[in-house]
Parts: sequence; C-alpha cells; structure tokens
Amino acid sequence: MIDIGAVRDRIISEDRRQVRRTILTEFISVHAVIPERGVMRVMLYDVTEGGLSFDLESEKGHYNIGDEVELRIYLNHQTYFKIDTKVAHITESTEEGSVRHGCEFVRDSINNDALSFFVKFLESVTASLRRDGGEILVTKINS
Repeated sequence: MIDIGAVRDRIISEDRRQVRRTILTEFISVHAVIPERGVMRVMLYDVTEGGLSFDLESEKGHYNIGDEVELRIYLNHQTYFKIDTKVAHITESTEEGSVRHGCEFVRDSINNDALSFFVKFLESVTASLRRDGGEILVTKINS
C-alpha cells in the first residue's frame, strides 16, 4: 500500500529544495575576493548555520583545504555584506566542469549577526515559497 501523505510530503520537499537552489543560484550573487586580482563570481550551492558550499568553474582553478576565502553576498549590483570562510573540503565534478568548495564560517568576523539572520531568512523563505507556473494570468483590467 502506498502512503499518499508520504509521497505528497516528498514531492513538496523536493520542490522546496529546487526553489531554494534557484534562490541561491539566480537571486543571490556571490563573489570570492582574490587578493591582488579582484572579485570572481561563484555559484552558491547551499547554506547552513555552520557553513556554505559554492561551485567554481574548473577552468578558473580552485582553493585548497584550509584556505580562507572572503565572500561577498550581493543584495543588488552595488550593495553586499562580507562573509569570511575557511575551505573544509573540495569535490571536483568533471561532468559539470566545476569544483565544489565546502566552507565553514569564520565565527569571529564582524558580520556574525548578519550571517545568522541571512541563514534564518533563507530557511524561513524556503519553507513558504511557491513556484509560479503561469497558471493565473490577467488578460484585461477595467479601470
């Protein structure tokens, strides 16, 4: 016998995970600061209370375990807040042509409060987001 409630919960969970991934990759712009070279865009993959992971195109190189990486989380084209991280693990994906960097947050940085609220915001928003399938369209509004 199939538990319809469990299937429904699994589908909702997968949809929320996909929506969260969309927020992380399309809505939030993240750049890594490379000393003496500038900033380089990275693709945020996941964020938790303890750290985050990001993907970097293989052709651009990779960080090493133990490297400290300053990330900028841009809220628009000019406004960002800084997050200090330390690379804990690296996974190369030859199929995707990228290197995933798992990082821990450096907790003694100036933005501990902002970081905590940012993670809570993502968790809270993800729980209530819905995907717009374009099913409700207004064709004409009379004034």
